[in-house]
Amino acid sequence: MPTPPTQPPRARSLAVVNREIRGLLAAGGLVSPEGRCRYEELLVEWAAAVRGDVTEAA
Repeated sequence: MPTPPTQPPRARSLAVVNREIRGLLAAGGLVSPEGRCRYEELLVEWAAAVRGDVTEAA
């Protein structure tokens, strides 16, 4: 029996992602490799949120 398609997780708002990036930077998160990895993940999420804001504005 086929499984129903799942909806992708709802994207967080640009403000929420930006707040997390700022918190990571304030905590010195770029020093460790784990912090750098998380920062890169947040940048990807941030870029997607920016694209979403542009799409909504159009």
